[in-house]
Amino acid sequence: MTPVSRHPFTAPGEAGRGVWRALAEVGGGAVLMLLTQQVLGGRGPAGEVQVLLGGAGLVLFAVRRRFPVPGLLGVSVVLGLLPAAGLPAAVTAYGVAGHLAASRRRSAVLLGASGLTTLVCAVSAPGLGLGGHGFGFALGAVLAATTLLVPGLLGISGGQEDRLLRALRERAAAAESESRIHERSRIAAEMHDLLGHRLSLISLHAGGLELALQKESPELRDDAALVRRATGDAMRELREVLGVLGPLGRDTGPDALTDSTGTRSDVEALAEGSRSGGIPVELTWDGPDLNDRPAQVRRAVHRVVRESLTNVHRYAVGVGVTVAVTHTGDRVDVLVRNGLPPGAPEAATGLGSGRGLVGLRERVGLLGGTLEAGPTPAGGFAVTARIPAQPVPGASSAVAGAPPFDRAPAAGVRRRTVNALSGLLGLLGVGVMMMCGLLLVVHAFPEPDPRRHEPPRIGMARQLVEQAVYGDNPVARAAATGREPARAEPVTSCLYSTFASEDPAMPGSAEGPDRLGITRYCFRGDTLATIDRFAVPMVSRTPPWESR
Repeated sequence: MTPVSRHPFTAPGEAGRGVWRALAEVGGGAVLMLLTQQVLGGRGPAGEVQVLLGGAGLVLFAVRRRFPVPGLLGVSVVLGLLPAAGLPAAVTAYGVAGHLAASRRRSAVLLGASGLTTLVCAVSAPGLGLGGHGFGFALGAVLAATTLLVPGLLGISGGQEDRLLRALRERAAAAESESRIHERSRIAAEMHDLLGHRLSLISLHAGGLELALQKESPELRDDAALVRRATGDAMRELREVLGVLGPLGRDTGPDALTDSTGTRSDVEALAEGSRSGGIPVELTWDGPDLNDRPAQVRRAVHRVVRESLTNVHRYAVGVGVTVAVTHTGDRVDVLVRNGLPPGAPEAATGLGSGRGLVGLRERVGLLGGTLEAGPTPAGGFAVTARIPAQPVPGASSAVAGAPPFDRAPAAGVRRRTVNALSGLLGLLGVGVMMMCGLLLVVHAFPEPDPRRHEPPRIGMARQLVEQAVYGDNPVARAAATGREPARAEPVTSCLYSTFASEDPAMPGSAEGPDRLGITRYCFRGDTLATIDRFAVPMVSRTPPWESR
């Protein structure tokens, strides 16, 4: 079933404040990334690449609720390219891990995100100026552990705690509702014993009096019949009141609830039972089944359909009935509508007191829903129930008139304040762990010191030469293009580096310091074959009229 909310910044089934919350989160994420970049001392990509990566990371951070798994995997790739995205990545990992309920999927996503960060950082480290592949691998592993795995494990714990608390609340609400139903059933039983017996005796004596007066005093027989009929009406209304308090013998306790109560098959069975009684019932079901919904929700759906069909049996025999159940992402709507009866109900049946609808309205209200019942413009009757797919916490207390609402706002403010402080402390802890890990990696892989490297010599491996001269210098390569001397022998590739040209022994340095000294290291395969030093003219930045 397609969720009600399709906003890219909200989770499925969530509504409201998505745009403003996303803007606030993007702003907070940008501040965290800037602060982290300052602490890192400028490590990582610079300029336009850093801005592009930061923007991509913030977009993925904003849509993580709507697309949790793609968002986390995307943020992990950005983290491998931009270490400053560590704190937004930690928030994303915490939220996604808490959102995913399946343990295998959760573990696969966390391990996949950690592997992506490590792999991307190891591959891209030389190109982004972070160091060699070994340094990038160590850096990626530290980032994955501190900003993905640790927050992910905390998110798993928090998510399990939230689900446990939700289950406990549902169980407590169900136990409270069950206790209330049993108490009302006890009251109903006492009323039945006290009043029902007395009314039965009155009805019995009134019937006997009616028979006795038939010959002795016919003029009083009608009064005796009126007493008997009034007693029967009182008995019928008493049964309806007892049905509201807790109908004995049916749908009272948990024994009457089965796994199929309120599901599609159960509602179809109710409709089929009405069809077998001579009432044409048309059933439509839109959305998934109610198998995974709480028991009290399925129970309410069952009661609304059953009681509505029972009223049709009593007061609109032979009229077509439409039953429509619509299950969306956050609500179950039930509509039972019948047409205009062919004639008025018989006097013996009565029009009812409406107590059954009162009981239905109370049952739906206990779940935080609403129920409407009344005649239709065409002359029929319709019952419409809107039941939350997840019972609203505290709704039962509101219906019962309990006072917790007076304390709910203050408790909510305190809870949000505690959550905010916990989140800030968690971010601070993740930041400290990430910085400590980066310091360990930097000390384990110190920056190359030219004094500690052996000078390049013929026959040295290419990797050692690159470490000694800091790799190929693109400025020196461009300056040497078209001015470098011919190569003495065939080579496969060359590296270019610069040196001071004041030494008069170097070729081309006789004209003074206005020349750039270049060293060319040419390789045959991976072995250094030749070392050539030469100088090229430097472009003067001084205007000709100022140099005179």
